[in-house]
Amino acid sequence: MELHGKVALVLGAIKGIGKGIGLALAREGVKVVLTYYDWEESLAQMKQDFEEAGADYLAVRTNLLDTNKVPPLVDKAIDKFGGLDILINNIERGGWPVVHGAYVRQQWDLEMATTLRAKWWVYSSALPYLKASGDGVVVNISSIAGLIGRSGPAGRVFNDGYAAANRAVSSFTQTWAREAAPEVRVNEIMLGFFESRHGPETRGWGLLTEAQRNEIIDHTLLQRIGTIEDVTRAVLFVIRDAPFMTGSVLRLDGGYLLGGEYSEPMPKGVID
Repeated sequence: MELHGKVALVLGAIKGIGKGIGLALAREGVKVVLTYYDWEESLAQMKQDFEEAGADYLAVRTNLLDTNKVPPLVDKAIDKFGGLDILINNIERGGWPVVHGAYVRQQWDLEMATTLRAKWWVYSSALPYLKASGDGVVVNISSIAGLIGRSGPAGRVFNDGYAAANRAVSSFTQTWAREAAPEVRVNEIMLGFFESRHGPETRGWGLLTEAQRNEIIDHTLLQRIGTIEDVTRAVLFVIRDAPFMTGSVLRLDGGYLLGGEYSEPMPKGVID
């Protein structure tokens, strides 16, 4: 896909990974519609960053948990830029056991409403315009919690409900790829531990002991936490450089999923 002049809707763009993706797209000449709801104290910095990047953008405060607010959000994108080519479905509520403790009803409902329902509603509202583009792209952002569940060192970070919701995102990815083809490609980037997502810039990371944090890093083959740039490079690849890929899940976790096992050096053997 030639990115210059395209229009993208980026959810959760006021800071962290969502903002990083929005900025990366804007620097490629993409017109971006950016949603936010919480963390309004970061709004001025977000606007400054996009203005310094020379972005053609629209920031919209929207409560994506209110399904009635989603179609008007998409309408604003169409009214502003005349179409929609890219959807970055970056919205979730990560249920940290060390932060929230055992689930209560409210936490469970927020988990499902944010990680699943909001994604579905935005995709469904945007789909007609993405199809009309003729070369549309959806990128679902999910978590490796959907594969590992509440187990190992990540068990202090990923609730079982959060894990179940993220596995369901992969089901969305497959279903949407079928129904959106051939005009729209739908893929998923499944994230491990990142600076601003279950990493050092989050409240929960500070509640872990140093030993517990090191255990997560030691479990990661590349021995580090992911950066926003790691994510933006993967997103640009999926959108720009992978025109024959749809319905796929790209795992971006530094090898966390494989880190619980090790491979011994090859033995010398006994046959001459």
